[in-house]
Amino acid sequence: MLEVRDLEAGYGHTKVLYGVSFTIGAGQVVSLLGRNGMGKTTTVRSIMGLTPPSAGSVRLLGTELRGMASHRIVRAGAGLVPEGRQIFPNLSTLENLQIARPPRRPTDSRKEWNLKRVLALFPTLAQRARSAGSQLSGGEQQMLAIGRALMTNPSLLILDEATEGLAPLVRKAIWQAIEALKTQGQSILLIDKNLDALLRIADRHYVMEKGRIVWQGDSATLAENGDVKNRYLGV
Repeated sequence: MLEVRDLEAGYGHTKVLYGVSFTIGAGQVVSLLGRNGMGKTTTVRSIMGLTPPSAGSVRLLGTELRGMASHRIVRAGAGLVPEGRQIFPNLSTLENLQIARPPRRPTDSRKEWNLKRVLALFPTLAQRARSAGSQLSGGEQQMLAIGRALMTNPSLLILDEATEGLAPLVRKAIWQAIEALKTQGQSILLIDKNLDALLRIADRHYVMEKGRIVWQGDSATLAENGDVKNRYLGV
């Protein structure tokens, strides 16, 4: 599904990523872990072409993404839920969703995402269908950001801190939605601070430290590895 190999990137003369490599298989949920400032968001931005890599390879379903414009990367099958949501505040909930619908249909056997399917995943959005984005609560805006990404029919859904700063009930609803997506075979890359939820949902974890992958393994192994959790995650 996704193959990231020897990825290097940075900002100006400041290098942030040093040979980052990881893979996500079809239908897998994978987490990218690490303290703040370790390169997780830069990795996501590099995958999406927002911070162009200086070296390495990013392949999605066999297509090389490095060098592509961001809108072409979305069309290739990568859907991003960015940190900070970035919805359109003056558009309604329905308009925010409809504007994300691309001309492409899923290239595999997955069912196409449409308004009905997104609103079934997030019933709260159906109740707020005509409300402007600026009128939604933080949790509703986050659901809308996820729904908007799904409307692009992504082969890979990337969520960057999708539960950050939300009320417990809203976080619970979003984690339930992510679990539902997993059961439907959606490939997902997660960045989040809720280790307990990630251990429950993710198939595999990659830990970053100062722009490098320093550990990888499954949930059972990470749950028992106190050294990794203490040294790199602060838990």
